Amino acid sequence: MLLALLLQAAAVPAVPVATVPGQPPATFVVEPVGMAIAGFDSDGDGRTSRAELDAGVRRSFASVDTTRAGTLGYIAFADWAERWLGDRNALPSPFEVDGDGDNRITLAELQAAFARIFTRLDTDSDGFVSHKELLTIRAMAGRTMGPPGKRKR
Repeated sequence: MLLALLLQAAAVPAVPVATVPGQPPATFVVEPVGMAIAGFDSDGDGRTSRAELDAGVRRSFASVDTTRAGTLGYIAFADWAERWLGDRNALPSPFEVDGDGDNRITLAELQAAFARIFTRLDTDSDGFVSHKELLTIRAMAGRTMGPPGKRKR
């Protein structure tokens, strides 16, 4: 039976992928904070409301504030960023979130930072951030990846 399946798969001709002349390749990009906001969608409707955002930020803060001190130092914030944004250095930075500059981040400061980001991402101003609003399309026309000045010709 396995041989029959392999022969059948081999008999299917490959369909060439149509290309559009002059169409540059594109890359879809989502900011790490956008992925976190999408993850805060608790009802699974594919969009995040402000209430879901507030609950998600509260839950994420509590997951790192294990001593229940109510504040995170910058190292604990880096732990939070690694867990919820995927990388310790992902934005927003602790310097951006720490509104009063006391080297401690409170839940209110984190919620305020996320509220600003939510407003920026809610491009249609409907009070929800959808997956579509989180995507950024970057054209790669004529660009190569790698350090400048080291391009192959």
